[in-house]
Amino acid sequence: MASSLSAARAIDFLCEHTPSKSRVMALLAHEDGPSSLTAVLTCKEPDHAYEAVGILRRVLARRDATTVEDELKALTAVMADAPASSLRQAVVQAASGTWRADPSVLFVVSEPDLTEDETANGARPGPVAHPKLKDLSGKVVRITHLHEFHITDEDALLRAAVDRGWEPLPASELGDDDPRDLIGAVMTLTEDPDVAGTETLEDQSSAELLCPENGDELADWSTRPVIARFTHGWRLRERRARPTTEPRPPNFAVLFAAQACPCKGEDEDCEECGWQLTPRTADLLHTALIVLADQAYDDAERLGDQFLSDADNATWEVFDRLPPLTWTADHRWRRRMARAFDDLAGDLAKGNWPYPSCTAEEMALHLAIEDAPMYLEDRPEEDDHDSLPQHDDDYSWDGCSDLLFQDHDVLMLFHTKFNGIEDPEDPTNQSLGIGDLREAAWFTPFDNRGLRDPRRGFRR
Repeated sequence: MASSLSAARAIDFLCEHTPSKSRVMALLAHEDGPSSLTAVLTCKEPDHAYEAVGILRRVLARRDATTVEDELKALTAVMADAPASSLRQAVVQAASGTWRADPSVLFVVSEPDLTEDETANGARPGPVAHPKLKDLSGKVVRITHLHEFHITDEDALLRAAVDRGWEPLPASELGDDDPRDLIGAVMTLTEDPDVAGTETLEDQSSAELLCPENGDELADWSTRPVIARFTHGWRLRERRARPTTEPRPPNFAVLFAAQACPCKGEDEDCEECGWQLTPRTADLLHTALIVLADQAYDDAERLGDQFLSDADNATWEVFDRLPPLTWTADHRWRRRMARAFDDLAGDLAKGNWPYPSCTAEEMALHLAIEDAPMYLEDRPEEDDHDSLPQHDDDYSWDGCSDLLFQDHDVLMLFHTKFNGIEDPEDPTNQSLGIGDLREAAWFTPFDNRGLRDPRRGFRR
């Protein structure tokens, strides 16, 4: 065992207590073996063990023992000689980044056994005693915050952070881009409504209800990165700021003029009073589609023929929002997907309802309906949306989802329980009459929809 534990580094410190003593232990990682626990010191006072763990964790995080000199001196002064000496040695080892592991190994920490499903899905072990999403009886809401701070007074920021108990990282751990550890100072103060020495440029929150049937999982168990999407207001403003030589935006007040019913809305059972795609709804849908098209063209240019999982960017604007079976698509496929957004936007610009003509357009319209509501609030001052006529059906996104699609089969591709359903040979696919949802068939026109002009080219 000694040889397998020769190369060790501390990754955490823990303590345990019995009625007669307390013990501090180091959790060690080894290059050529499993993790292990090893004894650091034994003392009689539980408070001393707690303080020792705190000191060791701070040294381990900073790789610098000088930051705890006063605490270490005060604690070892009230401890017995043996544990005090052991703590001093442990501080030196924690600061060095290496650990002399033998001969005091307590036991090897084995990895939890994975279920067959977890092994097949490439899942990693989660935290001990931490439930998975499916094991929780209540709903789970995930809140993600986005803050952007412009630092206007570095000294004021650092003073406020120090007053809060913050300590900057040692110079050896700081890069040339942030030699004063401004990042750490801002992070210390982000719970304050106003961070001293800064002005807030952005403060947004994103919320979602997690659902295991949709493939969601708690962050500690998730095999995929947790990604949140926030409004990109500059894209909307960039699109609206058109040069005078470009065509003006569509006149949706005319293109989608509300049709009045003879009953004037007074008869709840009137069969003539149907749902309408109103000027305001059409305007926001058009905005969302154009922005998504621009984002998709940008993504396609950067990705080229790379598989999405192999690309070095952590997040993308559009293509990581599509079902995983599309993540191996090539550059040409992605440009055609970008054009699908433009095609639907073109339908609206002509006064036509944006009925998808293929699977790609179905997915494009789903994303646009999801994004459109955020453009109701994030609009430039010169935007003319508020001048459009109002109607009771304004912003009826559920109505869009119900009436603009033949079905919602494409959304099944996001659910892991439907893996393989994209193949027309799949039994479930055949029983439901879904058809071909494989990546290569996404641009095949539906039989009962008009064909797009094959000579239309690409906007970008």
